Amino acid sequence: MADLIIPVKGIYFDQIASGEKLEEYRLVTPFWIKRLRNRAYDRVILTRGYPKGGGVEGETRLTRQYRGEIIRTITHPHFGAAPVMVYAIDVSHPHKDHPHV
Repeated sequence: MADLIIPVKGIYFDQIASGEKLEEYRLVTPFWIKRLRNRAYDRVILTRGYPKGGGVEGETRLTRQYRGEIIRTITHPHFGAAPVMVYAIDVSHPHKDHPHV
């Protein structure tokens, strides 16, 4: 099965790694609709930016189980002051091949 690869800013990468952030948000746009609707993934791979060679697990790459996504309306400084519709992608569970990271 395919991997869903999502580059994220360092602050969000660190929050996901520590368990503080359990969902990664992506605006509901034609790009993300095409990537997520009616698609199945085995893993979500989060990278700190765009590391060379795909990154090092636990340092610049985190591998999580793909557990789906839901559409939410949120207000977040990253997206501005107005509420926006986002895909909330579950990144709370490490993948079985990377259980301790």
